[in-house]
Amino acid sequence: MRPSRTILLSLSLLLCLGLTACQKAATVAAAPAFQALPVKTLTVSSQPVPRSDEYVATIKSRRSATLNPQVDGNLIAIVVHSGQLVSAGQLLMQIDPSKQEATVQSQAATVQQKLAVYRYDRIEFERQSKLYAAQVASRDAYDQARQAFENSKADYESSVALLESDKKELGYYSIRAPFTGIVGDIPVHVGDYVSASTLLTTVDENRDLEAYIYVPAEMASQLRMGLAVEILNNNEQPLEKTAIDFISPQVDNGLQGILVKAPVHPDDAVLRNAQLVKARIIWSTAPTPVIPVLAVVRLGGQAFVYTVQSQDGHDFAHQVAVTLGDTVGNDYAVLAGLQNGEKVIISGTQFLADHMPVKPLG
Repeated sequence: MRPSRTILLSLSLLLCLGLTACQKAATVAAAPAFQALPVKTLTVSSQPVPRSDEYVATIKSRRSATLNPQVDGNLIAIVVHSGQLVSAGQLLMQIDPSKQEATVQSQAATVQQKLAVYRYDRIEFERQSKLYAAQVASRDAYDQARQAFENSKADYESSVALLESDKKELGYYSIRAPFTGIVGDIPVHVGDYVSASTLLTTVDENRDLEAYIYVPAEMASQLRMGLAVEILNNNEQPLEKTAIDFISPQVDNGLQGILVKAPVHPDDAVLRNAQLVKARIIWSTAPTPVIPVLAVVRLGGQAFVYTVQSQDGHDFAHQVAVTLGDTVGNDYAVLAGLQNGEKVIISGTQFLADHMPVKPLG
């Protein structure tokens, strides 16, 4: 009887194990498959993408004057302020002219004295000329009258020229704008004693400006006249598009760069003399694949995108490392990793994983 009971127990155990296995298989079969994530896609295509470099540029005016006095004296008036727009010939400052005014008045009196002598000698010469012609006066009297007349005439004319010189020097005591422009810094004050070496201020014409750009010497072979230049503000917003119209024939020893210039014609005084801006030199433009900024995922400093791959009738996300270039509007230029025609996922990238099932929506 014992062998029969053993056989029955063994058969019961096998039956239980079989039922358990069947139940597990049924559970696995009943588990739902992983659902594909709906995503938007975009087919990669090329656009003209510029190859460029950015440099710091200095805006300089083609007409910029540094004002120093041409006479010595004390400043008695400053009638403008820094940043003020002034017209050509407008009074800026006044140096005490009292001493020079006295000199002019004295010289004017001397001119009148010389004029009186000159007129008398002229009349006397005319009288002696008539007497000599009538053979009433001697040759010596005629020659003396002529010599006196010529001397007084030269003396008078010299005195007049000196008066004009004194008047011109008197004008130097009034500092005026050489042309229409913007007044710069004014480091002097009323009451200061100024001389020819004293900087009074500057006047810059805020038009016909130039951007001074120093390009590294190793880029010399790529420089050429007419290269496009974009002037940008600190927020990378374009202010003006221009082109190189000057290339220095030599390298600056201090900066080890080559000076290039590009004309700038700002509106509404956006740019001013000596202002620092960004200048983007565009070396060339070539068709390059571009992708939306939203398609890029960064992991550990590396840029990735997800493309759609198909296998056995199913679509899944494929993670691809890419090398990005400059931005073009809201897109990135792709230098490596993608080809035209590939489908890039542009939505829900934060939920994606490599080889995850997806359902492209377009």
